[in-house]
Amino acid sequence: MAGDLPRSPNVFHPTKPSAVGSRNSLAQDGRQQNDEFERVIQEESDKVLKEVETKLPPEVLKELDVMGGLKQKLYNYYNQNYQNMFNRYVVTTEDEMVKKIRGFIDKEENKALARYTPKEISEMLDQIGGADKFNTGEIEKSIVNMYGHLQGHVQRGLNDLENETNALLRQKTDVGAFIRGENAYSIIKCSFKDNALKPKVVSDVKLSINILESELISPIIQYQASVEYIIKEQISKTIAEFIDREIEVLQDQLVDEGKEELTDSELMFERIKKVPDFTDDDKDDENSKRFAFMAKNLVEKIEGLRAEIPREEFDPQNIRENIKRIVDDENIRNRGFNTAVNNLTSILDTSKMGYQYIENLKNARELIVKEYEDSDPQRLPDERYQIRLKFFDNDQLENLRKNYDQQIDEFRKEVLHLWDVVEVVYQGKKARGKISDFDDLSKRVSGQIKKQIKDVSGDPTYEEQEKNWNEIMSLRIEDTDVERLNQTYLYEKELLKKMLRKSREKVAVTFGYENPKMRVVTDQRIDFLEKEVEEFDYIINPYHVQPGLVLDVDITSIKRKKYTLNSMANVMNEFLNGVSKGFQDAAFASFKRRRSTVRDDINQTFGDSEAPGAAPSTNDYANKLKGLNEEAEAPKGKADVTPSKSRRKKVNLDELSEI
Repeated sequence: MAGDLPRSPNVFHPTKPSAVGSRNSLAQDGRQQNDEFERVIQEESDKVLKEVETKLPPEVLKELDVMGGLKQKLYNYYNQNYQNMFNRYVVTTEDEMVKKIRGFIDKEENKALARYTPKEISEMLDQIGGADKFNTGEIEKSIVNMYGHLQGHVQRGLNDLENETNALLRQKTDVGAFIRGENAYSIIKCSFKDNALKPKVVSDVKLSINILESELISPIIQYQASVEYIIKEQISKTIAEFIDREIEVLQDQLVDEGKEELTDSELMFERIKKVPDFTDDDKDDENSKRFAFMAKNLVEKIEGLRAEIPREEFDPQNIRENIKRIVDDENIRNRGFNTAVNNLTSILDTSKMGYQYIENLKNARELIVKEYEDSDPQRLPDERYQIRLKFFDNDQLENLRKNYDQQIDEFRKEVLHLWDVVEVVYQGKKARGKISDFDDLSKRVSGQIKKQIKDVSGDPTYEEQEKNWNEIMSLRIEDTDVERLNQTYLYEKELLKKMLRKSREKVAVTFGYENPKMRVVTDQRIDFLEKEVEEFDYIINPYHVQPGLVLDVDITSIKRKKYTLNSMANVMNEFLNGVSKGFQDAAFASFKRRRSTVRDDINQTFGDSEAPGAAPSTNDYANKLKGLNEEAEAPKGKADVTPSKSRRKKVNLDELSEI
């Protein structure tokens, strides 16, 4: 059949079937086209003539040659238009059909080409595993990797172009040159300042990024975490997945019943209600639901078991050693931090950002990368960078915050001590009997003020009033509980800086243009404290860091070139895309397509199927877990817990307060 089909785009003939311009088609299957045309056209012509004879008056019909010229003209007109229209339709339709059949035949012929394969190759493939087991998985992986690398290079080039274009448009360097809009929330601190050694031509940049634990694509776990903690964490994630599946089923049932879907707040409470279906707080009963995933005796075996077992206690046949081996084979403990390290170093390599020093403190979950090994700023070039990547948990952050508080107190002590020393020197250098400042004038006229003004008015004198303002900064607003738990220390740090500046001014007023040993020593102390306070202000405040991954980058770059600055911007954005899921608004994350717009008749299958609108079945394992510890006697009666419009409008505040 396929060989008999003419290639219609290449054949033109008036009567040959399926040719271009033909009146005949193979689709007619031997039918008499002319007779069919004759019958249709004759019928239509008779209808028109009958209408003409009915509508026109008799005197007009006498003048018309109805049965002669008019009928012939109608017949010819219908014949010509009908045949043209029909022929075009048939030929066009058949043309498309022939093309599809020809393509299908070509495809089948290509499949049949395997019969020309040499016998040795077919036997070899059959010996390897048979035609049904032989696959091209490794070749496909190689192709995917090649395309992935190609896409990475293209994306990197586009990022370079985008950053360069933005820099040209802004004509300045700012925080936006580093992190693009979708990742700006991760910045803890970013500051630009002039380099201390070359302030006119070189700038120093500090960039700190915090990626929360919940945002990490591959979760990071401390090396010292116990096996028990890792297993319980995995169980918790599994329970959360089961609850989410059941909530989806509940949402689908509400839609099928024509009711409104649950709001975000109702979804949260529904999830909370389903937690007791999978676990409980009974730690003593071995039949408790909390031990459905892992038996109580196994949990007791691994209690306190950490990453390493002493050699004298290690026994490969023990239960705890085998459980630890299974957990270690999954590499849950190390894969998160290793992924982050590999991601960062590979991006630095491909971005032409070489480094001569790297220190991977695996057990401490810390990575230090520097472009040059030397750490002395006076010997380093003007284009350089260093990166510190570290994972912090709650315990580490608590210790850092205590240390931060202590350091602030120490700076306060030293600056106040310096302030007192400078004040004593200043007062001692004053010429006795002369007025050097406002305080001298105030003391001299204080007696007259008391006699002439205050005694008459009855108001207390200036010396009798309590003084709260230090004349350096405005009065501090009292902290709330939230601010006390999240100290910024902005007021304290600014106060210390201003006290140091005023101390320097007072030293200049005291000694003038003289430089005795006393002044040199005081100036050296002020310089030292200013430098230390500035460096302390430059580091991250641990009160602003949340548990997760912290990326701390220090960059020194020439202001006119900004090579390291621009290159590091691409590294930061690629790293964030590689390790972080990013910020997700719960309202948008929970949004999904309504069931009413989903077509069930697209993917058709043979055999019995569920009735339309039926809710999907939940996981069998989840049902098994929910069935544990069920009471022998089922509760009597039924309770409708499905939320309705009336229930939504009326909220019981007492119940919410109990929750």
